[in-house]
Amino acid sequence: MIICGFDPGLRQTGYGIISVDEDDAIKLIEAGVLRADPHAPLAIRLAELAAGVDEVLDEHDVGLVAVEQIYSHYQRPRTAILMAHARGVILLEAARQNINVVHLPATTIKKHVTGNGRATKEQMQRAVCQALSLRRLPEPPDVADALAVAMCASAVSRRPAKLAANNDDLLTA
Repeated sequence: MIICGFDPGLRQTGYGIISVDEDDAIKLIEAGVLRADPHAPLAIRLAELAAGVDEVLDEHDVGLVAVEQIYSHYQRPRTAILMAHARGVILLEAARQNINVVHLPATTIKKHVTGNGRATKEQMQRAVCQALSLRRLPEPPDVADALAVAMCASAVSRRPAKLAANNDDLLTA
């Protein structure tokens, strides 16, 4: 199975594509960032992001898209709102290509990859680097985060009882 994980953002969206074989071995296929013009109007930035997501999904035979759930820190509600725009574009493009989506909480992703649900960006980068046997840390941190999302989705998708994480009804709490 090929899984594409996304770390949504309006300035840059990290993506990571992995393959998982029947022995559950994970292999990195591609990772990077999709950038939008930070000075463009919101609608244009979303269109640029949509084109990039579409291109990434088109280029690979993605069987599952994984994306971090929205969270909001009380001191930064604007960040959650902006992330929601980018996340919506990713969900739209996955739906257009008939690809199932898994929604994962940030703490679940961090705990799966590092063992600590409150891991730092650097801890995430190091854990992803080690898990995928990379020669250097994934840069920028959005790439490591996207790969972590994909890796966590791989584990969740192998455990049917945990697939409730992709149930959209759970997102309307």
